[in-house]
This record gives sequence, structure tokens and C-alpha cells, in this order.
Amino acid sequence: MKRLDLVRIIEQNGAVFIRHGSDHDWYKNPDTGIAESVPRHREIKEPLAKKIIKRLS
Repeated sequence: MKRLDLVRIIEQNGAVFIRHGSDHDWYKNPDTGIAESVPRHREIKEPLAKKIIKRLS
């Protein structure tokens, strides 16, 4: 999955950007309080993308 598509999906589900890390960006869902890192690769493997979407939804 393309990184931009993943970021678009998690932002539509309510996640907000927190900060930049060295290799990852951090997003948090304010409703659940769960934060998750998103790698800065152009392509993110499908199982990882699904895990991130599930945790931030």
C-alpha cells in the first residue's frame, strides 16, 4: 500500500499527526488514546498497513 493512501485512510478514521520521528511519523487517535508509528517508506507492506489501520480506527 502506498504511504499516502495509508495516511489518508487513518486520518479519515480520526487519527491526527503527533510528531516526526527519525524513521517514522506518529499518529494518534484522540478518541481511543492509541498512538501508532507509520514508517516513512513509499510502500508499506499490506499486513503492516492493516495492523496500523485497525489500531487507529
